[in-house]
Amino acid sequence: MAEKPFHVDTLLAHAGGGVDPATGAVVPPISPATTFVRDKDYSLTSDKHLYSRDDNDLYRQIESLATTLENAADTRLFSSGMAAIAAVIRAVKPGRSIVIQSHIYWGTTAWLRKHCAHAGIALIEADASDPENFCEVVRETGPDLVFIEVPANPALQIADIAKTAETCRETGATLAVDATAATPLLLKPLNLGADLAIHSATKALNGHSDALGGLVSTRDADSETWTFIRQERHDAGAVMGPFEAYLLLRGMRTLALRLERMCANAMTIATHLENHPSVEKVLYPGLPSHVGHDLAMKQMTGGFGYLVSVLVKGGAEEALKVAGNLELIKRATSLGGVESLVEHRYTIEGEATGVAKNLLRFSIGIERAEDLLADLDRALTLKRGG
Repeated sequence: MAEKPFHVDTLLAHAGGGVDPATGAVVPPISPATTFVRDKDYSLTSDKHLYSRDDNDLYRQIESLATTLENAADTRLFSSGMAAIAAVIRAVKPGRSIVIQSHIYWGTTAWLRKHCAHAGIALIEADASDPENFCEVVRETGPDLVFIEVPANPALQIADIAKTAETCRETGATLAVDATAATPLLLKPLNLGADLAIHSATKALNGHSDALGGLVSTRDADSETWTFIRQERHDAGAVMGPFEAYLLLRGMRTLALRLERMCANAMTIATHLENHPSVEKVLYPGLPSHVGHDLAMKQMTGGFGYLVSVLVKGGAEEALKVAGNLELIKRATSLGGVESLVEHRYTIEGEATGVAKNLLRFSIGIERAEDLLADLDRALTLKRGG
């Protein structure tokens, strides 16, 4: 089935393949086996099944589907988004250097700082919202790896992938792009010249807040970096369990429909809140007022993502009051699920990260837009004492 020129939405609906050849089931089977028997001559019963750290048909089906979605050469599935990122970072040898975009997901930055200090790797953090300055940093420092996030979480800056990729080719750096907040349906970093595309599959790819996962896709399956990442997944064992893989693949089958509603809701909410009397600023790349809007228009197709960040008028106290007033939108860490969530990132990250105290990050789900707007209006009105 995958060899036919079906639209990606159709491939997703069919989980990237047809029925199970063994039974005719329309749902892929789960195999919890960790090992596989050999025959009397000590030959494997199946040349694709030795040990479950690599040999699971659900892994392969997800990886094949993700490879198609990304226009990639190969993909590997990991136990979490951070496990995927860690495998990429560990490809950089001690004594070398990494340039990372500043003001991205705090979990990535915090781990990178610790890992690089421990491993003797120079870590350079630079603002990628100014493409010329960011590329100049790359030229001056000559890193082995450049790591950016598009759109960046939580302030939703838009880095220029193509320009950064061109600079990385000039300097010999590998470019990795975390596109979790976009998904492969909205943004294909490899098409823009990136070497690696990374996703926390926990988020919109799964979409139901019930399974951890991560994916890394490559443009060059023969590169030294990709060889390391493949071996790292196999040898270090950061693999997903078979039941979690089943949940991820199940979620991916509805990705196109979910993302369409989530992006539409996000645009509706961002537009509505932009002129709200209790809102200082809305950060959403789909708005013409966003500093990265033109670049987002150039890089993204089919929408601008499901994250909307809002600067509430006032400080942390006012932002927390708004969050506390919400009823339909839940206060929880994570994003990309069918349910809408809000998070006060300053509470999570703290003073040192530079995140605004009055910033609320919304992950917009698939609810009816009017219900979400009513919840937001009520919370903002109560914040004003109305």
